[in-house]
Amino acid sequence: MADRKKRGARGGSASPSGAQRSGRDQRPQGSGDRSARRKGVAAGGPRPTRPRPADRAAERGPRAASREAAEGRPRGRDALPGRLAGNVIEGRRAAAEALRSGFPVKRALVAEGAGGDAALAPIIADLRAAGARVQTVPRSQLDALSAHGAHQGIVLETGSFPYADLADVIARAGDGPALVLVLDHVTDAGNFGAIVRSAEVVGAAGVVIASKRAAEVTVATYKTSAGAVMHLPIAQVPNIARALDDLKDAGFWVCGASEHAEQVCWDAPLAGRVALVMGSEGEGISRLVLEKCDFLTKLPQRGLTESLNVAQAATALAFEWMRRNRDALAAPVSDRVGV
Repeated sequence: MADRKKRGARGGSASPSGAQRSGRDQRPQGSGDRSARRKGVAAGGPRPTRPRPADRAAERGPRAASREAAEGRPRGRDALPGRLAGNVIEGRRAAAEALRSGFPVKRALVAEGAGGDAALAPIIADLRAAGARVQTVPRSQLDALSAHGAHQGIVLETGSFPYADLADVIARAGDGPALVLVLDHVTDAGNFGAIVRSAEVVGAAGVVIASKRAAEVTVATYKTSAGAVMHLPIAQVPNIARALDDLKDAGFWVCGASEHAEQVCWDAPLAGRVALVMGSEGEGISRLVLEKCDFLTKLPQRGLTESLNVAQAATALAFEWMRRNRDALAAPVSDRVGV
């Protein structure tokens, strides 16, 4: 009997282990009673009724009911859900950048008492001038919506991110030296945002990402890119290899970043029009995309650590491209040195 129980617990390869089931599939106590209640309803018995929101507040006691009333929580269609319908931008700087770039804003959620903030008041005024609906909510509700806990008293609900076409990126590149970052299924939102930020800083023409199995522009991307996603074309394409063919037709040389390359970036032909391919965090550049690369390069290394992550490597290579093309590129917008 004991052996039979052990074999039943192990199961086949398609079923989870007992430890896995205990955290995910194990039914709570009392499931038998729930089954019996269902049978009673099917047999014509009375269907149990769910308590109304007001009844649930009353059950929690007079303090909870009075606290909810004092907070003035919105009801009905104006109630603030746990997840908003559109994308979310949080923080004063990101909100100001969204307005400056003409990003579509559906609604602005402002913390109670924040309207008198000297830094936030002009943003609220600009939002109203742009026709966005401004709604005052308890700060606790913004805390619940915030991905990083740094909303600074304002959260914007926006429409879908306006991805560019690859043709837009190519058009922005013009005829001279240009850099396009091509991400072969980079999945981490933090890495994606950091790459977009570096690409915008060096003056890249755009970033190309896959439409599936890849990080997209989300609230995390807004934060990690410091708003750069609103100043740089980001093209979503169904096929990275085909996009590289289009870039080649536009005069780009395709450079793949790989730790297995024989040539370091200092010696690689990075002058001119370059499409820099960065592989995914776990697998690197896929075989089909690797076949499209005209040459490979890597960063020089003296230490013992295996390699930099994809965002750090992309930043280093992007700046090496800018250094190599500094004489042919237009004068920088600012001489300020970032740290």
